[in-house]
Amino acid sequence: MITMEDIIREGHPTLRSKAGEVNLPASEEEREILSSMLDYVINSQDPDKAKEFGLRPGIGLAAPQINVPKRMIAVHVKDSEGKLYSYALFNPKILRHSKALTYLTNGEGCLSVDRPFPGFVPRYAKITVKGVDLNGEEITVKLKGLPAIVFQHEIDHLNGIMFYDHINEIDPFDISAEATPLER
Repeated sequence: MITMEDIIREGHPTLRSKAGEVNLPASEEEREILSSMLDYVINSQDPDKAKEFGLRPGIGLAAPQINVPKRMIAVHVKDSEGKLYSYALFNPKILRHSKALTYLTNGEGCLSVDRPFPGFVPRYAKITVKGVDLNGEEITVKLKGLPAIVFQHEIDHLNGIMFYDHINEIDPFDISAEATPLER
């Protein structure tokens, strides 16, 4: 079981490295790692389990965050209508994205970042992602709102990008007038 002790923190070189593709079909070890990543995000959202195991709540996790430099992400998040997006994917890739931007009004956080990092993070409002699930099936999913933001955040981790890299250094709360605010 993955715990907070397994999650590396900012400053660790793996977080700034580009993760390698997973050779498919994935090995049993890779499937176990990805499955345990999904278990972490699910368990971390259960108040009793989070307290018992000292888990910080998370809605997404990328393999580089547990010092595994491979292209694997796990996401467990609901959209504004309550629809659950629960995915564990190998080699996720953004196929298409909108020109329109959005951002979380309360900013983004990260299990690998222990300090508050105020500022707006511009993201694409809609994306289409392709990847391979734990059963070896190729899937394509269209996302908008919070799920789209979470997938972009996790895929950034696979490319050595931290969420705060997107924040305007001069004015952290400056955002394009065309970006739509999203409450969380």
